[in-house]
Amino acid sequence: MRAVRLRQLEILAALAAQPTLARAAAALHLTPSAVSQQIAALARAAGAPVLERVGRRLVLTPAGEVLARAAAAVQAELRRAAEELAAQRGLAQSLLSVGVISAGDSFLPALLARYCEGRRGVRVALAVCNREELIRRLVEDRCDLAVMSHPPAASRFLAVPFATHPIVLVAPAGHPLAQRQRLALGEALAGPVIAREPGSVTRAAMDELLRRARLHVSIAFETASNETIKQAVIAGFGVAFLSAHAIGAEVREGRLAVLDVRGLPVRRRWYTVVRRGRRLPPAAAGFATFLHEEGERELLRTVPKELRALWSR
Repeated sequence: MRAVRLRQLEILAALAAQPTLARAAAALHLTPSAVSQQIAALARAAGAPVLERVGRRLVLTPAGEVLARAAAAVQAELRRAAEELAAQRGLAQSLLSVGVISAGDSFLPALLARYCEGRRGVRVALAVCNREELIRRLVEDRCDLAVMSHPPAASRFLAVPFATHPIVLVAPAGHPLAQRQRLALGEALAGPVIAREPGSVTRAAMDELLRRARLHVSIAFETASNETIKQAVIAGFGVAFLSAHAIGAEVREGRLAVLDVRGLPVRRRWYTVVRRGRRLPPAAAGFATFLHEEGERELLRTVPKELRALWSR
């Protein structure tokens, strides 16, 4: 492995992202022949093929996947080193690479904007994805810090709570149950239910609640999109469990109603999650501190007054 060169790892990473030789060569400003030569040299150094052709696409072999992870780690370390060197020289430019589950995309941009006030040199790279992809990004050093409400249990991660995350049951504003108080869960879920996909935090909260209540519901359809769920509820397709952070605009505009159900909201917590033992770049470390010290207060500022009672109910 001593013969492996950094440029070869960069080329492999480009091929993983652009799985055709021509596209990767164009992105690298190289000829296809030069790319092929470097990949052949990398394969010789690894002692195994790193790419194989499937139809018109190039895909990573098991050896290629190992080296692609190494390439991502090396690139992340070089980026952190550049940021630390810039900080030592008194340069303000710094990249904040953060990821959030989809339920948090309604408030995290506001918290990022608040944090970046007075820090004009901070550039933000924000990824919004499901929990599994977010954990994968942390493992592969493709983001420095993640915000989620169901952190991984693995010891290689460090999760710190910073704010409350209520999950509620919503219906169209004109729903017959919208004016009722202290509904039984079974009554509220007697009709069709629109559900997030299995594996999501909202779906896990719903499933746990149903197990405890020994209830079975009729799921009209499942989707990974909060926006699709909201539009389906507004259209009268059924009721749905959603993060209280995701429904502010619709409640304020009178398109969605939060049902008053005994035992709700389900209370979760928002966490910052990082890979344990990893030294965060200055911008990410500063943002984590900001969330731990001011996140709850700043997050509540993003919540419309119509929903604030949920945080104390």
